[in-house]
Amino acid sequence: MAKSEETRSLIVATALRLFAENGYDRTTMRAIAGEAGVSVGNAYYYFASKDQLIQGFYDEIAKGHLTMARQAIEGERDFSERLKTVLLTWLDVAEPYHRFGTQLFVNAADPESPLSPFSEESTPARESSVGLMRDVIDGSDAKLDPDLRDELPDLLWLYQMGVVLFWVHDRSRGQKRSRVLVERTVPLIARLVGLSRLRVLRPVSREIVSLIRDLSKRDDAAPDRV
Repeated sequence: MAKSEETRSLIVATALRLFAENGYDRTTMRAIAGEAGVSVGNAYYYFASKDQLIQGFYDEIAKGHLTMARQAIEGERDFSERLKTVLLTWLDVAEPYHRFGTQLFVNAADPESPLSPFSEESTPARESSVGLMRDVIDGSDAKLDPDLRDELPDLLWLYQMGVVLFWVHDRSRGQKRSRVLVERTVPLIARLVGLSRLRVLRPVSREIVSLIRDLSKRDDAAPDRV
């Protein structure tokens, strides 16, 4: 790893530890730089603000998850197994940061915050995760309604966000309940996805797709409906 990448990762790791120990709002960039053993100017060279540090954390988590998950699902064709593996791999990658997760959620839950996973600033990490869900589908033997296929990666990412929210609040040892949640809900989702190809259920799946498309439009482009 290049020296600059090592320094960047060190600053992120130090920030996460201090956020978990002292809280996000009470941790300053000066404190992070001091703990990391770099100058304040050097810390600001890599990250212009604490918010950018969180984006750095998002990017590192997404990058690590992408690498591990793609290796883990290689050669597997079953859609349910691929999806379950991807989600369980995320729990593995995120486990060291669970203590920090609660601190982060206080700020990320605000839809106006740049720390929100739905924010423009979080776009690279979000697109990486959606792309991984697309890989899950494309590399599987799943047969589904073609209209649903285009929207399914985004739906699966939203499902993952639900798992993340549960994980943040999970106080069981090793977040065991989060793993149970994945193990029990993935087969249900796989069953629903499979049913979408049935002619009798296509109107339902296509109405869902229409709803998703409407909700994803900007306010000034949204359809007028009573």
